[in-house]
Amino acid sequence: MGWVKTIGQLSRFPSLIRLCWRLFRDSRVSIWPKALLVAAVAYVVLPFDLVPDAIPFLGQLDDAVIVVTAARWFVRWCPTAVVNEHMGAIASRRPG
Repeated sequence: MGWVKTIGQLSRFPSLIRLCWRLFRDSRVSIWPKALLVAAVAYVVLPFDLVPDAIPFLGQLDDAVIVVTAARWFVRWCPTAVVNEHMGAIASRRPG
């Protein structure tokens, strides 16, 4: 049954990306959560890795785990009212 939960989380991934983008551009969000997100993206883009990408599957899995974990922390560290505002806008498909 764990795979059902994983598929459910993957289906919400595009919304999480939109939420992170909107929050990243919002001036009401502190620099520290934004720095966390930038660091996670830098980890994926830069050539050093904890698990080398040459190792099939595991090399890409660590990148995905870092990005998803950083995105979740980023959202948690943002002001709740701002997160709720952007989530509502995403749900109603308003431009951001």
